[in-house]
Formats: sequence, structure tokens, C-alpha cells
Amino acid sequence: MVDLVSSEAGIPRPDHPLEQSGGAKWFLPAFGVLVLVGIIYVGYALSQDLAIAKTVPWILLGIALLIALGFEFVNGFHDTANAVATVIYTRSLPAEFAVMWSGFFNFLGVLTSSGAVAFGILSLLPVELILQVGSSSGFAMVFALLVAAILWNLGTWFLGLPASSSHTMVGSIIGVGLANQFMAPAGSATSGVDWGQATNVGTTLLVSPIIGFFAAAILLYVMKLLVRNPALYEAPKGNTPPPWWIRALLIFTCTGVSFAHGSNDGQKGMGLIMLILIGVVPTAYALNRTPDINYLEAYKAASVSVETALGKYVKPGVTVADAKAAVQDAVRTKTWNDQTTVALQTYIHNTTAELQPYASVDKVPTDLVSNARNDIYLIGEALKLIDKKKLLPMQDADLKAVTDYHKAVDNATKFIPLWVKVAVALALGLGTMVGWKRIVVTVGEKIGKSHLTYGQGAAAELVAMITIGMADRLGLPVSTTHVLSSGVAGTMAANGSGLQWSTVRNLLLAWVLTLPCSIALAFVLFVILRHVF
Repeated sequence: MVDLVSSEAGIPRPDHPLEQSGGAKWFLPAFGVLVLVGIIYVGYALSQDLAIAKTVPWILLGIALLIALGFEFVNGFHDTANAVATVIYTRSLPAEFAVMWSGFFNFLGVLTSSGAVAFGILSLLPVELILQVGSSSGFAMVFALLVAAILWNLGTWFLGLPASSSHTMVGSIIGVGLANQFMAPAGSATSGVDWGQATNVGTTLLVSPIIGFFAAAILLYVMKLLVRNPALYEAPKGNTPPPWWIRALLIFTCTGVSFAHGSNDGQKGMGLIMLILIGVVPTAYALNRTPDINYLEAYKAASVSVETALGKYVKPGVTVADAKAAVQDAVRTKTWNDQTTVALQTYIHNTTAELQPYASVDKVPTDLVSNARNDIYLIGEALKLIDKKKLLPMQDADLKAVTDYHKAVDNATKFIPLWVKVAVALALGLGTMVGWKRIVVTVGEKIGKSHLTYGQGAAAELVAMITIGMADRLGLPVSTTHVLSSGVAGTMAANGSGLQWSTVRNLLLAWVLTLPCSIALAFVLFVILRHVF
């Protein structure tokens, strides 16, 4: 276990940066008021949404939401420590104020996030489990992956190891997929794990810390060439803050990393909460009720266009007995044949025909909402085989009809209400202010053999901010922990400070073990919970 305050890096305890007073007693009460207002808003918005639901299993809904928000709370105090370590150890901000500052910008990051990462993570899950999210297997899936991720995050936090919450969540999802495949009856069709998507996500998680290490090292070299101020590359003396411009840069990058962490990592909880809501109260959340009132009409128009486009590629004489089953098989196997083209065209036509009498989602009968959502979602997964994997070669005009329709499908099924963002933002922001010291000490003192300098802190934070921000734009999950801690290690190596290999070994060990351990935890929990629900 890591000591909360250490002097191994040559920092006398009285001058230790964690001992600095926050000096901003107004900040915590102000944030408390913000939290109270947020809770009131979340409660009001949730009650308004549930007013249209036929029945609400309050106990199940409450437990599920608490566990999902608990994951984001743990994520807050586990990951955000990486964002504040540099400003604390370079004396740019007092420790307590830095944590509150970071918590606030995590909050804002979640509120302004796009949602792309949330659904990128969910696409790792077996399609049949997402379509059956309201069933016993769907509940087992959600609870297994959430509890597995929380347990691993808490364990690594207790040992002071900066492990990745993104890495943990991906492992938990893979574990659930493997367990689902393992428990399927012999001969049944189950998709298990989408290894193509898992490979893409895994590659991002693997490459991002390597980018963090070398980019931060190179940036520090460039800084030394361009900014020849020896004080920037030396350990802070006493409680003296850095020069104003480097201090401003460090605070800016800390703010940017916190904001980017909220906008990227906060989306994992959003996606899972949406799965919970769709499963527990499908009549309220299966289809998007928040966009422009005419969006259902736009969806119908787009479906007609894509039906026409697909008709050009239907081979004469090809028929299918069960269009939905054929589309499901194509999505499960990631393959395409002549029957698939006919099946998808027929399936789109039948789904749109069911919705044709209704001018808006509010007019759709509650009994039809859940089935309509599953049909539209499955169509969206099939469309990926055309516009993403190019399994059906199409002319540009026809491909545009497909992509336009795909956007309409995503608009109907992949949405996040504002109150969900606020709830996740509150959990992440509050978590930031709890239990942060263990990881801060590891990043600030245990990676390099010398005290973190102003230049090192600025280089590591700037690289982390840019990397995470770009990943959020691309809808890719990355690890704030991996990027920032590898960036600090890169600056230590570039500065000739040396690395504490015992810590590096522990970090690598946590990185290597996170996937198999979270996979195993989620696998076991899913098997157990399948017998509970």
C-alpha cells in the first residue's frame, strides 16, 4: 500500500505539497449548492419521464442506478487524481483547491459530452443481450459488468495503483460476452464478443500510453530548446509557485485534462444507465422522446429512400422466409449474402409500416415502443455492415441514402437525456473530491526518482489533454490514467531523472492484469447472476 504522504522523493513533510491549505473555503459550499440543485433537477426530470411508464419497478431501478452512479463515483476519485497530481506537486495550486477545481471541470465535461464514446463502448456487448436488456440475462449483464468494474477499481485504488477505468470496463464487457456464449445452449446462435470492435478499443488503449510517453518526452526536449530557463527544469523550492506563465499553463492543462476526462470517461456510465433505463422502463426510454417533434417523419422518409437504394442490389428470384432472423444472423456472423439484402429491405419496410400511422414518438402505443426500438436498433447494427465494413458495395448516391438512414436510426435509439448527464456529472464530480491522495502520491512521487519539475508537469498534462480530447472527438475510449502516468514517466526519462522501477513494474503489472482480472470477475458474476434473476 502507498503511504498517503511520503518523503521518498526528498520532500520534507512540513513542505509537502499535500499539506498546503486550500485557501478557498467558499468553493466547497458553492459546489454543495450545485450538487443540491442537480439532485433536485435529476429527481424532477426522472419523475416527469416515468409519468408515461405503465409500471415502474422502483426497487430494481433504484439499485441499478445507484450501482451505475457508484461506478462513476469510484471512477472520479480513482482517475481524476492523475489530472491534479502535476499542479499539486509543482505548487501551482493548493491540493484541496486543485481537487475541487478538477471536480468542477469533470462536471462540466460530462454535461457537454457527445455520447459517441458511450455507444462505442456498448457496441462491444453481444447484440442479443442489448436486445433483451429487460430480461433476466439483460439485468445479469448490466449488474455483472458494473460490479466487476467497481471491485477492480477499488482494489487498485486501495493499493495506490493508477489502473485504468476504461481498461476495466472493456474487460468486464468482454467477460460478460464470453459468459453469455459459454452459457448458451448447444447449437444456439449467440454473438459472444465482437472481437473486431474489441480489437479497435484494445488498440486505442494500448497505443495511447505509448503516445503519452514519447510525446511528453519529445515535448520536454522541445521546451528545453526553446525556453532556456533553468528554473523550469528544477524541483520547486519550498512553497514557491512557478513563474506566472508556466503556472497558467499548468492550471490550463489540469483544467483541460479534467474536462476531457469528464467528457470521455463519464460517457461509460451514461451508456450503462441508458441500458438500465431501457431494460427497466422501456416505455419511457426505448425510443428518443426529446428531439425535434418531426424527427419520426424524417425517419420514415429516410427509410423509404434506403428501401429504394437496397432494391437496386436485390438479385432476381432471391427470397427469405424470416427477414428478421436473416438480419440477426448477418449481424451475429458479420457476413453478407444475397438473402441479407432482401431481408434487410423487407425488415426496414415492415418496421416503418408499423410506425407509419404515428406522427411522433409520443403517439406510438406503449406496447409497441419496446419492440420498435429493438427492430430499429437491429437495423442500425445491420447498416454498419454496409457503411462501416463495406460488405455490400454500393454506388455513392445509394451509400449516402444508407448513411442518412443510419443517422436517423441512431437518433431514435442512441440518445442520452440531460438528467442522465447531470447525474453522472454529480457522481464523477463528488468522487473527485474523495480518496484522491493515494493515486496523487504515486503519480507525483513514485514514478520518477526526483521531484516533478514545472516543465515536466506542463509537458505531461498538455499531451494528456490533447490525446484525451482527440479521442473524445473520435468516439474512442482512452485511459486518462495510462496517458498521464506514461507522460510523467516519459518526462522523467527525457529529463534524465531516472525512473523508480518498482513503481513502473507495479503500474505495468496493474495494466497487464486489469483485462484478465476484470474479464474473470465479470464472467463469474454473470454466471452467478443468471441464476439469481
